[in-house]
Amino acid sequence: MRTRRFGRTELQVSELVFGGGWVGGILIHQSDEVKVKAVRHALDGGINFIDTAASYGDGQSEAALGWILKEVDQSPYLATKFRLDLGDSDDIKGQIEASVEASLKRLQRDSVDLLQLHNRIGPEADGDVLSIEQVLGEGGVADVLDELRAAGATRFTGITGLGQPGSVREVIDSGRFDSAQIYYNLLNPSAGQAMPERWSGHNLGQVIESCRNNDVAVMNIRVLASGVLATDERHGREIQIVPDAALPLESRRAQAVFEKLGDRFGTRAQTALRYSLANQDLSCIVIGMAELDHLEQALAAAEKGPMSKAGLDDLAALHAANFGLI
Repeated sequence: MRTRRFGRTELQVSELVFGGGWVGGILIHQSDEVKVKAVRHALDGGINFIDTAASYGDGQSEAALGWILKEVDQSPYLATKFRLDLGDSDDIKGQIEASVEASLKRLQRDSVDLLQLHNRIGPEADGDVLSIEQVLGEGGVADVLDELRAAGATRFTGITGLGQPGSVREVIDSGRFDSAQIYYNLLNPSAGQAMPERWSGHNLGQVIESCRNNDVAVMNIRVLASGVLATDERHGREIQIVPDAALPLESRRAQAVFEKLGDRFGTRAQTALRYSLANQDLSCIVIGMAELDHLEQALAAAEKGPMSKAGLDDLAALHAANFGLI
């Protein structure tokens, strides 16, 4: 497993990160035996970073890691996240501290390596969306995270780079955060590049450029587009987190991709992973999995390495033709 530099933190992290989320759900929906096998095999395969969140299975993912990491010999980097509900209370500091305290209790540890904001970011507060002022202003998220870092609860801090792209870029440009989780996949790479005129999809505004300019680590999320890129089978846990990504439309886009690429780059999931591996601006790729075979496929993709220029060129042509869709 190759490693990459994790932004200005100078950590060397594995190209693949073990994702503990709901959509894949191996830490939530599988037996204890499969859970520990998955983590142990991931670590043996060179993965040195695990990402979870308080909201994944209402704490089930964190709780599983709490006991699993005591069963294995290695000590991977560990990241978790908190989500604020400002409709319930405008006490940003109190909510963050309570969430982090509960997360650390479930994780059975005193600190994590990375603590991340899970909310979207926009110019104004609106439901789940935090305003720039709530993130960067006095007493806001950044200030509270600085206090938690000083207290030893985390080494580094990050955001989830979703919401209004200009607002996300402003937060990244502030220099207050060490990492950003960025939506990026072969159906929608707009966080990393300007897209052709005919391409349609939610435009993520090349936010990776701001990460590069500020030496902020990029954690690639949704590399499988909620599973659409991996398989045509649906398990009911698919959650779309950007507009213009309804499952039927994403499935048609994916069909166009694999009609063009075939199996030149391995399985469908491996093809998607190898596309992201070709982007050196990404510090790591967070992979979700439902079963052990999914982990095997991911490790094999990392071993094979980035997609070739010929494959990238074919995908660029598909983007220019909007996947051949009207």
